[in-house]
Amino acid sequence: MFRTGPRNLITDVAGLRVGNASDARLKSGVTTVLCDAPTVAGVQILGGAPGTRETDLLEPHNSVDVVHAVVLSGGSAFGLDAASGVQAALRERGIGLEVGGFRVPIVPSAILFDLRNGGDKDWGRYPPYRELGYEAAQTATADFQLGTIGAGTGALTSGLKGGLGSASTLLDSGVTIGALAAVNPTGSVTVSRTRHFWAAPFEIGGEFGGLGYPTPMPDDARHRDKHVGRQMETGGNTTIAVIATDAVLTKAAAKRLAISAHDGFVRAIWPTHTPADGDLVFALATGTSGIELSADAAIDLYAAAGATMARAISRGVYAATPAENDLFPVWSSRLR
Repeated sequence: MFRTGPRNLITDVAGLRVGNASDARLKSGVTTVLCDAPTVAGVQILGGAPGTRETDLLEPHNSVDVVHAVVLSGGSAFGLDAASGVQAALRERGIGLEVGGFRVPIVPSAILFDLRNGGDKDWGRYPPYRELGYEAAQTATADFQLGTIGAGTGALTSGLKGGLGSASTLLDSGVTIGALAAVNPTGSVTVSRTRHFWAAPFEIGGEFGGLGYPTPMPDDARHRDKHVGRQMETGGNTTIAVIATDAVLTKAAAKRLAISAHDGFVRAIWPTHTPADGDLVFALATGTSGIELSADAAIDLYAAAGATMARAISRGVYAATPAENDLFPVWSSRLR
């Protein structure tokens, strides 16, 4: 039986901290996951419109084995500047890969599209994401807020505000797995226009309302919600996420963990992985448990990756709060 970690956050995985920086006027922000020690990492991109930095080096056949942080940012391609701010913060602390006498922080990043969400994007010559990234790195801690914060500040779904979500699971093997997601998809996280989440079967302890599936299932549940008036008109969406564990994994196994975590997208969002989404999952394996998994225990880990990710996605939408000039309502305002 699955149970959550003490925080029910990705930081239940020992060796990780999360920092957020938000700009309410901009309706955008940055989230970073800092690694206390160099950490094995992988990535899997299944969306058709990704925006990334330093993801090629995460492929198992490439030579850099570890990262020092990963970044999730709003701002579309402008948000890729956020990684420079996180990199600057780490360099000040002497953190990085030693290359020819220099220390280079390895900070892969991904962005979501939140330009058309009611925020003021008239930022002048340079976008603010580098400074937001620096701020997020400076505030990283084990406890952090969910919902309308960090990379989830300006996120939207089909018909509701999105947000930043996280969850964790403790496995019988002694391993912990955690997920973090900035939820901004083309699709919907709820069944039709109800309050019921698609990820309901994976919920633990009423963490996103405890409503289960609607009974009976609405007649229009099989129809895609084509809600008008949001950024999907421009083809810009995306859910970007991190799956993490304290198990000892190789770089190839970390990539497999990222692949498995995409199952959580499928369980929580419909539709997902469309040509208009840049859906991406980073995987981090801190190895802090010291546990190397048997073949059978590894299957449990990969199953938990999808379930934990589905919960994190739902919790991000569940925790969203209203703000001025919102285009869409928050989940808590739905009456049925």
